[in-house]
Amino acid sequence: MAEPVGFYTDTTVCIGCKACEVACHQWNALPARNGGEVPLSGLSYDNTVALSDVDWRHVKFIEQFSADRTQARWLMMSDVCKHCVNAPCLEVCPTGSIVRTEFDTVYIQEPVCNGCRDCITACPFGVIHVSAEKHIAQKCTFCYDRLQNGLVPACAQACPTRSIQFGPIAELKQRALDRVGQLHGQGASEAYLYGADTKILGGLNAFYLLMDPPETYGLPTAVQAQVPSRSVWPASVKAIAASLVIAFGAFVSFGRRKRAVAMTEGRGGPSR
Repeated sequence: MAEPVGFYTDTTVCIGCKACEVACHQWNALPARNGGEVPLSGLSYDNTVALSDVDWRHVKFIEQFSADRTQARWLMMSDVCKHCVNAPCLEVCPTGSIVRTEFDTVYIQEPVCNGCRDCITACPFGVIHVSAEKHIAQKCTFCYDRLQNGLVPACAQACPTRSIQFGPIAELKQRALDRVGQLHGQGASEAYLYGADTKILGGLNAFYLLMDPPETYGLPTAVQAQVPSRSVWPASVKAIAASLVIAFGAFVSFGRRKRAVAMTEGRGGPSR
């Protein structure tokens, strides 16, 4: 197996140029959304709005204003599939379409996908979508074909500020920690890494340096992001408890009815 690789995205140097989006579209021959007609969304410079079956990279624009609206700040983040270590989509796929590659990335084998959408429900990041034309699940492939030929993924290759960095996971994590230390030294104490440790789904092979809480970027917390099997036992306990409560209620109701019938018969009511 090849050395695990990933993405480290430093949002502090993202300029929102969308070169990553364009490179992803070009390399993967992805069609334009809505037949090429992209309406204005009203969300700053974000006209793709979200990841989709034809948008495997999406640059988020988060505008923050002071109470008097005299000061503003933009947060920009290039979003993509996280290629989770414990990938929920891979766990629930009934056909084995979703697999882990030799590079430790998560890949959808299109010929095996039956379009059941289980992976969509399981993904806490809203990454996977079903193609309206192919009727199968679609997401970032981590440019698997490029990796097989020793090439850097198209988005990282195109990023002009090196906001998106590609390489061996261990090397990227050390690089990211050094960057956080640098920012802290400059007074930006709010800088931290999201997904670089094992707290979120065992770790994300596409992790981020962020300046605000995950919710600001539309990302789930460690508590919100769980593999489906983790919920089986708690859900089973709740289901059993609910069944016992219903059974007990039925038993009590039956007992009351029986006593009422007995009292009626004791008073000279109709006999059976």
